[in-house]
Amino acid sequence: MSYFITTPIYYVNDVPHIGHAYTTIACDILSRFSKLKGDETYFLTGTDEHGQKVEKAAFSKKKDTQDFVDEMSKNFRDLIPYLGCQIDDFIRTTEKRHKISTQFLWNKLKNNDQIYLSNYEGWYSIRDEAFYLESELTKTDKGFLAPSGAPVDWVKEESYFFKLSKWEDKLIKYYEKNPESILPQSRYNEVLSFIKSGLKDLSISRTTFNWGIKVPDAEKHVMYVWIDALCNYITALNYPNTENESFKKFWPGIHVVGKDILRFHAVYWPAFLMAADIEPPKKIFAHGWWTNEGQKISKSVGNIINPYEIIDTYGLDQIRFFLFREVPFGNDGDFSKDAIAQRVNADLSNNYGNLIQRIASFIIKNANAEVSKPNKIEEKDEKLLQKFNVTFKNYLNNMESFQIDRALKNIFEYLSEVNAYVDEQAPWALKKIDTTRMQDVLYVITLITIKCSVLLQPIIPSSINKILNIYNLSIKDLDLVNLIDFNPNTIKLNSPSPIFPRIEQ
Repeated sequence: MSYFITTPIYYVNDVPHIGHAYTTIACDILSRFSKLKGDETYFLTGTDEHGQKVEKAAFSKKKDTQDFVDEMSKNFRDLIPYLGCQIDDFIRTTEKRHKISTQFLWNKLKNNDQIYLSNYEGWYSIRDEAFYLESELTKTDKGFLAPSGAPVDWVKEESYFFKLSKWEDKLIKYYEKNPESILPQSRYNEVLSFIKSGLKDLSISRTTFNWGIKVPDAEKHVMYVWIDALCNYITALNYPNTENESFKKFWPGIHVVGKDILRFHAVYWPAFLMAADIEPPKKIFAHGWWTNEGQKISKSVGNIINPYEIIDTYGLDQIRFFLFREVPFGNDGDFSKDAIAQRVNADLSNNYGNLIQRIASFIIKNANAEVSKPNKIEEKDEKLLQKFNVTFKNYLNNMESFQIDRALKNIFEYLSEVNAYVDEQAPWALKKIDTTRMQDVLYVITLITIKCSVLLQPIIPSSINKILNIYNLSIKDLDLVNLIDFNPNTIKLNSPSPIFPRIEQ
């Protein structure tokens, strides 16, 4: 199986924040999960570097535009390893390969009679890089605002148009036939409702600025940022060569985006693709937004969450875990210091970390640092081992449907049962009366701990590497295909060190 997953490419008019980190980590989790299943996986991210907003940002800082985007793009690239993410490609829209790809797509649409020249007159938001109908706007004392809250201006200029209206019925039929191609369900309903309300032809070029990819044979026109930006997903797969190995293997892919840019990905992009005789994306997942201590995050309020700062404060895997355990993926969430401390302390420190620490330390001290296959599996042992198989099945289903929080919830509920088993079996007491039974119990606990650690590897990879090292294992030795049958004769242990220190509130 092949698996192509992408973040949206991030706009370089500002520095990365928690929203960028959240999306990138989400894709990293899903990419690692796919690799653990044995899928050939391709994880793409990058930066969107064209458009009027970028041109204005560079001008305001008195910098050459290319120098400005080089600097800003590096901010996003440098963040990736700090988030514990492993990507396969980082694309920039200022690259030569992307210009070739995008101009070819434009010509394909033009040759397929999907583009025409006319005049655009309507409301446009520079901040959103989007056109809006007046019915979508909110009137204020200072003028009209877009649904995002961004100001809009009345624009009148010559423009090329894409025949989006022609694709209304085809998009409806496609989505009704593929109801899980947009997740969560509420976003699917939102997109379908928008399409059914009627699609108008889309302005796809601008003449009021220069920073962008030029329209072929019409140099005064710059491509609308969204046809340029969206094309990145197939640029990375060597489009326009649709017969190359990468394109044939990985397209169509899965796009993970914020809910604010769902329309562009779920309406405009599939229409562009179908109009160019290319299959639409396999799946689009739109996640929610984060607030900070109950407040909407904004520059004016001064509560932007810096990814570097929160990782330095709480720890990388602690943040990765919190973001995807605390809130159902797809919902809005609130980032708070108390919530982080409570979640990390309860799940990672007390439940999981404490289990590893006390059992591994006990084995080293009282069982010559190793455990062997049980002499006898009792009913309570078998029941607990079989419960892992159920947890494993639920984990696969939840991860494949992007319900990362449910996958984690099930694992930690199961680990709570394992901790209860430890207290019930009391290996410290068995040491005095039945060392054989003690060994059997320790093996069961250790085996389950290892298997649960494999399930957690996509979410907290750095910590899992340290944990598996306790058992003289590596994630390279394990995968999801053979995990159920993993049952070594002997497990030798190294001395554990605390993995998840408590967060003081």
